[in-house]
Amino acid sequence: ALESDVRVFIEFQDVRLFGEETNPLFDDSADGMDLHEAFAELGDFLGDGNWLRVGRQETSLGGQRLVGAVDWAQQGQSFDGARLRADGDWGMLDLIAYRTNESAGGGGADSELVGVYAVIPTGGSATLDLFTLYRGTAAATETDQATSGLRWAGGSGVWSYRAEGAIQYGTRADDDVSAWMIGGRIGAEVADGAGTVTLWYDLLSGDDDPADGTVRVFETLFATNHKFYGFADLFLNIPAHTGGLGLQDLALKATYQAAPDVRLAADLHSFRLAKQGSVSSSHLGEELDLTGTLTYTPQVSFVAGLSFVAQDDAFAEIGRLAENLMWGYVMMNVTF
Repeated sequence: ALESDVRVFIEFQDVRLFGEETNPLFDDSADGMDLHEAFAELGDFLGDGNWLRVGRQETSLGGQRLVGAVDWAQQGQSFDGARLRADGDWGMLDLIAYRTNESAGGGGADSELVGVYAVIPTGGSATLDLFTLYRGTAAATETDQATSGLRWAGGSGVWSYRAEGAIQYGTRADDDVSAWMIGGRIGAEVADGAGTVTLWYDLLSGDDDPADGTVRVFETLFATNHKFYGFADLFLNIPAHTGGLGLQDLALKATYQAAPDVRLAADLHSFRLAKQGSVSSSHLGEELDLTGTLTYTPQVSFVAGLSFVAQDDAFAEIGRLAENLMWGYVMMNVTF
């Protein structure tokens, strides 16, 4: 902090694999080094509790369905631009204006993400999110697309819930856009609060006639898709990873606190396309994600996971998965 209401934050990231260097002594080029965040923040900007942040910054809006930090990946996601936060008893409002690509830097066409995101308390622990996000690209085929929607989430007693929906309109690569998504979740505590069981369903619209001049497949923008569509990360780029046919995800999730420092989780997903198109079936397959977390200290935890995907022919036909998949991981998380 430079003074009471002014803060400067700088964070580097180094994205590489263990053993990637050609020599542990002489390979010191640090090719994967980048400036992940670098911003100035002005507190109490135009009112108590408000702030203005300018520079490169992580941004997570709501449940990260459309804009998130993507903390799971080796490289996090950050944006260049400005964010204004207004906060009060009435709720919270974010105004964002980000440059997501700059032609002057040799990165292709200019593009931006601009939007407004409001979070309004609705009683108890529930909140209602209202938002509109605009994505524009000044390429040879222009995109002027807006995404508007809402998200209502909260809980009461042993129950928790979420309901959300969004529509996309405007143009995408010069074609008209008419796309949408809906999602819902309901969960309950079980085993005297030691466990939870959750049922959820997501439906992202698809397009089985891409030549008719109207794009009907929903785009998840800059989301943290790892949170929603299985830990095997087969749907990180939607709509590309669904062949433009949209996605249905019916999931049953369970957690259990086996000990004060041990948490177990199991997620079972059934994936289908929203539109069958020319593939043999809309059924893609099932995914089972098993996760165990050991909390070593409040700042240190160890996580082990195993994922298995049983694929159907449609998964191969859209170019995503030609055979069943199994993979596992172990990681240590340290926060400070």
